[in-house]
Amino acid sequence: MPDRATTGGDLPLAPAPADGAALNLVFTVASLQAMVNSVDQMIWSTRPDGFHDFYNRRWYDYTGMPEGSTDGEAWNGMFHPEDRERAWASWRRSLETGEPYQIEYRLRHASGEYRWVIGRAQCVRDEAGRILRWYGTCTDVHDLKMAEEQRELIARELSHRIKNIFAVVTSLVSFTSRGDAAAKPFAGKLLARLHALARAHDYVRPHSQPERPDDSLLGLVRLVVAPYEGEAGTAAALRFRVDGDDCPVGSHAATAVALIVHELATNAIKYGALSRPHGRVSVRGERRADDYLLVWRERGGPPVTQAPDRRGFGTILAHRAATGQLGAEIEQDWAPDGLTVHIKVPQGAFAR
Repeated sequence: MPDRATTGGDLPLAPAPADGAALNLVFTVASLQAMVNSVDQMIWSTRPDGFHDFYNRRWYDYTGMPEGSTDGEAWNGMFHPEDRERAWASWRRSLETGEPYQIEYRLRHASGEYRWVIGRAQCVRDEAGRILRWYGTCTDVHDLKMAEEQRELIARELSHRIKNIFAVVTSLVSFTSRGDAAAKPFAGKLLARLHALARAHDYVRPHSQPERPDDSLLGLVRLVVAPYEGEAGTAAALRFRVDGDDCPVGSHAATAVALIVHELATNAIKYGALSRPHGRVSVRGERRADDYLLVWRERGGPPVTQAPDRRGFGTILAHRAATGQLGAEIEQDWAPDGLTVHIKVPQGAFAR
């Protein structure tokens, strides 16, 4: 292949030989040329050292650049100034290691606008493992990126409004009980639960990465069950024991986990161990080969005679969240001394 592998996005064609096999080869090259230039994708190629020497026509149509003007290292000048060093570092790492190249950056469009694209590349090696060439693509994802940012903005606005509701309710409880000595003990307990619920909401609300709180699964469980703990210094103060193996949890998975644990705690208060003064709940995490097992065990509640005849809406919703969002398997053991729930989740599901 010559140093310039493109003229107006065309692949070089050899003179047509006379024999049929060679003619078929020329047809194959011509078909490849048509395919590379017709797809709605920017396609490029480099030498083993990373020197860019081929771009298809889509690249030139998209960027509006003259043919050949982005050869070599000039491609980096097409990136947004804030993305250039990051893109260079990622590309150099791929050239040094042979690892696939993938990055999101802002590319200058022919209109002058910088648009978000995903750049990907793979190397081709010979039988000895030496890199022969790099082949890559650029995919415009700007509209999708903008839609995601809009959804993030709406989610943050909703989260902000929910936090304001907690603040208003907390203020109302404090103000109402201020002049009523008899109401203060009850108000104190209610405020403690409202604060705990607010902390649990803060855990699962949308965050930018620097704001993200501790992403511990067991930490999330402790936050969700905190509103149901008894008052400090009383016999019912430590109604929950949460221990075992911990693991990170992403924001998407955290929402499902919070819903499941909240529903279990609510049912425990209504019908299970927490409906009795000395009832207790233990929550234990256990890492396995590819799965994570979360065990919810209730003891000290009313004797269990049989499984419930029907499931409420909250239970159905939590079960769907567990199976649909986490791919979990749930087993319930309605033993006479209390309910035990085994929730087995693929470990990879918690990273979402």
